[in-house]
Amino acid sequence: MNTFTLKIIACDRVFYEGECEMLVFTGADGKMGIMANHESMTTAVEIGEMRFRTPDGKEHVAITSDGMLKCDHNQVDVLVYSAERPEEIDAFRAKEAKERAMEQLAQKQSIMEYHISRASLARAMARLSGRDKYMGGS
Repeated sequence: MNTFTLKIIACDRVFYEGECEMLVFTGADGKMGIMANHESMTTAVEIGEMRFRTPDGKEHVAITSDGMLKCDHNQVDVLVYSAERPEEIDAFRAKEAKERAMEQLAQKQSIMEYHISRASLARAMARLSGRDKYMGGS
């Protein structure tokens, strides 16, 4: 099968760098997919699940924050604030983050604080959902 080079970079590490057959991620318009020789594009990556298949047929999953994706000349670069494997997610910390965000949303806030709280809640929920989906909950 045809492949392309994929590099997923988070703030704290290079999450993945290597050949890839297929990438599925959450974009502004919902789930999007990329395969070899995809048309050049730059797009937003939304908080959620990212899946990719390597040439050995293995499926990989990452729970990512928001960021950007650039696809050009069979090279895909993904820049996100965070990327975690489901087994790396601490369910207790994610639940605490969700509760904090929900408490903040219940309080009177500025528009900016509201959007920050909403993003925090979305990230916590994505982390919990991804961990539960792939690790069987806690």
